[in-house]
Amino acid sequence: MNNDLLFDFTVDKAAKTILITREFDAAQDLVWDAFTKAELLDQWGAPAPLRAVTKYMNFEVGGKRFYAMIAPDGQERWSVQEFTSITPKTNFKMYNAFADKDENRQLPGSEWDYHFSEQNGTTTVRITIYNESFERMESLLEGFTIGFKLTLVNLENLLATLSKK
Repeated sequence: MNNDLLFDFTVDKAAKTILITREFDAAQDLVWDAFTKAELLDQWGAPAPLRAVTKYMNFEVGGKRFYAMIAPDGQERWSVQEFTSITPKTNFKMYNAFADKDENRQLPGSEWDYHFSEQNGTTTVRITIYNESFERMESLLEGFTIGFKLTLVNLENLLATLSKK
């Protein structure tokens, strides 16, 4: 594991935006796949002891991912991600909203913009998350910050395993 990799997590409350920059010691194609394929997302996309389970995913413009984070006691927290723009291997955008198990969205949600680039075998992922509601962002911020940082460690570990194959 390379401990010199960049990891920046900045919250701009005035702009209702979270900016995340994270480097991974892995090829861009592999990192892209980890963010865009359900079978890989489910391996890293929830902080322990939660686990991610994708009910369905259609990664194309207008397509959706409907998934849950499931606690050990069986409690489910569902989300819908609708893909609004995709430039293969370099960028995708989505609208994210919590939902119930029947896919009824709980608005407001947030807009996510992912950028991928690679230099000398290190892939940089830049994520901008714009929240429609300051109150929503404020209420989720502490748990989201801790949870998202943990999921990125999960991803780093998964990428290390996959890179060895």
